[in-house]
Amino acid sequence: MDKEKILVVDDEASIRQIVETRLKLAGYEVITAADGVEALEKAAAHNPDLIVLDIMMPKIDGFEVCRELRKNMMTPIIMLTAKGDITDRIAALELGADDYVVKPFSPRELEARIKAVLRRTHTDVTKQAIIKVDKLVIDTGKRQVLKDAKKVKLTEMEFNLLELLATNPGRAYSRSEILHQVWGYRLSQYSDTRVVDVHISRLRSKLEDDPSSPELILTARGTGYMFASYTPQPVEATPTTQQ
Repeated sequence: MDKEKILVVDDEASIRQIVETRLKLAGYEVITAADGVEALEKAAAHNPDLIVLDIMMPKIDGFEVCRELRKNMMTPIIMLTAKGDITDRIAALELGADDYVVKPFSPRELEARIKAVLRRTHTDVTKQAIIKVDKLVIDTGKRQVLKDAKKVKLTEMEFNLLELLATNPGRAYSRSEILHQVWGYRLSQYSDTRVVDVHISRLRSKLEDDPSSPELILTARGTGYMFASYTPQPVEATPTTQQ
């Protein structure tokens, strides 16, 4: 079995070396980059399974790298953000990052976040399903979503979140439960639940006809979020897709 490939991007050589050593010991193949330009080049050349991306870098910062990557790649991205800088974290998530780790961090913490994100990207073949709700088709086996017969680009974590909610329609999940189920956080672990809110907002912008008045991904007042209850609809064996 091929090793999962991680691209680590940080302008501090000491951080790159520590993270690279830790991840290699954990069994990953590791590629490193020291700036934003090199990050984009190596992402294109190596097609990594996950990217660890610092925000503050020379040439091109992490925000712009994330924006460029999301034009063509849905690869999971974990951003490294400065301690206490909430605005950077939210901006990173809004650009399509899947999660973040706050500097200074322990290599063990980062490894745990990577493991959790990658674990959720592997399809569970025992739970494959095709869900059709109005103009939306969710294929959990192919990990793709169609709206009006056109493919919707979702990041890995956006799809994981949608899959959790859509395969359990009418069930309300708290933000903490979602962080546990989708991101792999322990229920007792303190974390910023805005990660969930930003991903919900991104999903609504891609799937809802009117994101300001959602009909699919609903807010469960006092709880968190839920997918609207629906009556299963028949689905063609091979839906027509358009890019």
